Amino acid sequence: MENIKWSELPFGYMKTDYNIRCCYKEGKWGELEVSSSEILNIHMAATCLHYGQEAFEGLKAFRGKDGKIRVFRMDENALRLQASSRGIMLAEFPVEKFEEAVRKVILLNQRFIPPYESGSSLYIRPLLIGTGAQVGVKPANEYMFIVFVTPVGPYFKDGFKPAKVCIMRDYDRAAPKGTGTIKVGGNYAASLVAGQKAQINGYAAVLYLDPKEKKYIDECGPANFFGIKGNSYITPASGSILPSITNKSLIRLAETTGMTVERRPVSLEELATFEEAAECGTAAVITPIAQIDDLDENKQYFFAKDGKAGPVCQKLYDKLRAIQYGDEPDEFGWTRIIE
Repeated sequence: MENIKWSELPFGYMKTDYNIRCCYKEGKWGELEVSSSEILNIHMAATCLHYGQEAFEGLKAFRGKDGKIRVFRMDENALRLQASSRGIMLAEFPVEKFEEAVRKVILLNQRFIPPYESGSSLYIRPLLIGTGAQVGVKPANEYMFIVFVTPVGPYFKDGFKPAKVCIMRDYDRAAPKGTGTIKVGGNYAASLVAGQKAQINGYAAVLYLDPKEKKYIDECGPANFFGIKGNSYITPASGSILPSITNKSLIRLAETTGMTVERRPVSLEELATFEEAAECGTAAVITPIAQIDDLDENKQYFFAKDGKAGPVCQKLYDKLRAIQYGDEPDEFGWTRIIE
């Protein structure tokens, strides 16, 4: 892999050697199969194409200073995929089989795992789709699970540096009691127009307000939002926010450092009281927010001083990364060594 400039990788797709597949037919899951093809052969009437019967996950593998390969909280991803499956009536993929598939795909593609301290990692994308043919609106009777990998750099090109985000009230990411808590492609499709408008105007992401009243903070583009006020870690509670595994981990870390954690509705006006703000997720880990521009109300909220991340964001980021890479003991049992 001498030709790959690991420290310059974008967050994008690169062809790797193998992916893993598994099919659900006649009421049961088959065996895991190894494939070197990037192409799926599916029926033109498959429910994933017509009725959005698809869900996906995202997790990462890291090569540590000791040379060992670690994957972060894959059991949580397996459980979240099952929750998504219940939400849109996919056949649930067993946790044990999920973990076996992830281990296998990492080992088969380990030459694509970026080296320690390159700033890059191996991104793992499990995907579950309805492949059975239907014309009426109902669940498929056949499904396919696929997991592929690709080496990636930071989600945002500037990495762990404060970014600007904006508020636009004309767009919603998900509806109340809809699919906001489920990791399905439709939520991301709904964010494309607003996201592109934001990027054209120099913003990293859109900070969505609650879709019902437009009074409370919801998600921040493809990630969860949190704010720091005094000794409190505050993150929104909402019926349309995806339960982020990264946010869940940061909450635990904040608690162990003696911080108070508040998961509750966060009003837009409260932004002015936060000393730090950030978005968090598997892809971005933590992206500190420098400022939030409310484009409709012509207001601005500032958080990062001198263009640097705040001390709490920095501490949480460093701690989480140290656990993921094996630089510090994993007292929580979050990482699995792949061998």
